[in-house]
Order: sequence, then structure tokens, then C-alpha cells
Amino acid sequence: MSEVHIRRAEAADLSAIVAMLADDMLGRAREDTNMPLAQAYLDAFAALDSDPNQLLAVMTDGADIIGTLQISFLAGLSSQGAWRGQIEAVRIAVNRRGERLGQRLLEWAIGKCRERGCRVVQLTTNKSRLDAHRFYERLGFKASHIGYKLQL
Repeated sequence: MSEVHIRRAEAADLSAIVAMLADDMLGRAREDTNMPLAQAYLDAFAALDSDPNQLLAVMTDGADIIGTLQISFLAGLSSQGAWRGQIEAVRIAVNRRGERLGQRLLEWAIGKCRERGCRVVQLTTNKSRLDAHRFYERLGFKASHIGYKLQL
């Protein structure tokens, strides 16, 4: 293994990111890995990349993209105007799981939230992802709230 790095994602990383998002039972049903990528992915990347309160990151090992996540920095009035870091779409490439890369990626993301002055880091995970629940709890996250989603 060469040196693992984490950086802001670039447009050239999109196909690898989408492939990781699609590489499980839930992702296969909602992602489209056909090439060229759907315009919606390109538009979403452009919006993320131009928004200072969004950070789409990738973990690399040499030229390989081996992990990804997105952080949204959210301003709020509650908790005395606390900023929150919302972490989403955490993925590690299937062939690299079990190397504690996910822990390294999450610790990096938490550090970015601290740098931005966030007082809370939050995330959601599908109820069916029991391994992910254990992973997040091992990192200190608490299942303190119930999340709801409405598909539009």
C-alpha cells in the first residue's frame, strides 16, 4: 500500500465515487453507473464544488480512489447558533474494507468540522446497515435521534 491521502474531490473522480455509492444492495437500486455519467451527477458535483459549505472528499491510495464522503456545513439558530457538520455518503471501496480506512476518513471529516467551528457532527445511516451502526458507535456517535425522510 502506498501513502493514503484525503482531498477535495475533483470532477475526474466522479465515476469512481458513483461506483462506490452503487456498490451495495441499497446503492444498486438508486445509482446509475452507466457511462457517460448522467448529467444529474455532473450538475450535483458542480453545485457541491461551488458551494463553500459543501465538501465532497475522496480518499486515495496512489491513483486509486478508495473512499469518499460528503460534509455539509449547516448554520442554525438552535444550540445558541451552533454550526453542524452533516456527514453523508460515507463509502470505502469493497476491496479495502477492514483496514480501518473508514475510521481514518471519519476522523479527518470530524477534524474538518472542528476547523469550521462546528459544535455538532451528525449523520444518518440506513436502518438496515447494522455494521455501519456499530462502526459509528465505536467512533463515539450516539443514536440519539430518529431520522425521517420523505422521497419527492
